[in-house]
Amino acid sequence: MKEHLRTALLLATQSVPVLPLRRGKLPFRNCPACARNACGGRPNMRTPGPCVCPRPCHGWAAATTDPLILNSPAWAPVWRHAAAVAYHPGGAGVTVVDLDDPAAIAWARKSLPATRTVATTRGEHWIYRGTMQSANGVRPGVDIKSLMAYARWLGPGTSATVALPDAVRALAVKEPSAARRAPQPLSAPLSGQRGVCPHRTPSYLERGIAMAEQSIAAASSAVHATVYRTFLAVLSTHGRCGCLTETHAARLFTAAQVKGESARHCTDAWTNALTTLGL
Repeated sequence: MKEHLRTALLLATQSVPVLPLRRGKLPFRNCPACARNACGGRPNMRTPGPCVCPRPCHGWAAATTDPLILNSPAWAPVWRHAAAVAYHPGGAGVTVVDLDDPAAIAWARKSLPATRTVATTRGEHWIYRGTMQSANGVRPGVDIKSLMAYARWLGPGTSATVALPDAVRALAVKEPSAARRAPQPLSAPLSGQRGVCPHRTPSYLERGIAMAEQSIAAASSAVHATVYRTFLAVLSTHGRCGCLTETHAARLFTAAQVKGESARHCTDAWTNALTTLGL
């Protein structure tokens, strides 16, 4: 439908990666050449963008801000049958807390900071500035949509968008079973250092983390090496005084994973940096 294409093009000018949805609020299926990822798809589907076929394949990973792609002949038949427009929250730098019923909304109002709110068919989307891993069913009626996910575009919403709080990040953290505890490589090194704090103001650390995120995001090649060097720089400056927390590390891991790094590689790079610095 032309209306959906117009909406998509407008969002694309605002750096919001968009894709069409078919009936049932689902992405369009992969084309025959891409069925069952036969084409190889995008690398682990961690970065938004079209498949080289170049139809709107691979679900959320088809999201794009390129008007030439959105207006391309390959996408024209899809827009004619589109039932809605969706976007990749992680690609837009936001996280959507999807509240599916009145009980979930009531919980959010008691437990989460107020932020931009968009009304949905049955509930609300609460939109926060920042990205994290996506997770469904984090509590009754609550899903988190950010990296490697899509959300329906239902309008700009109301109120101002605030920073992603730790309370939302914590929802996606699953407690490992007693029989098989996941290793926690960050806790001891970060909390165990208590040297002289070089931070002149709280903003000094925040600025350092933000610059590190930007450095990783700007990498166009040698992403592995960039991630390691960035982790090393952050830890050499902020790793000895105890101010660097797991929340800061999670932000750096998220930035690296948006560029296609695996969680395991992030952990290895972080551990290697700690070892190099003797932390």
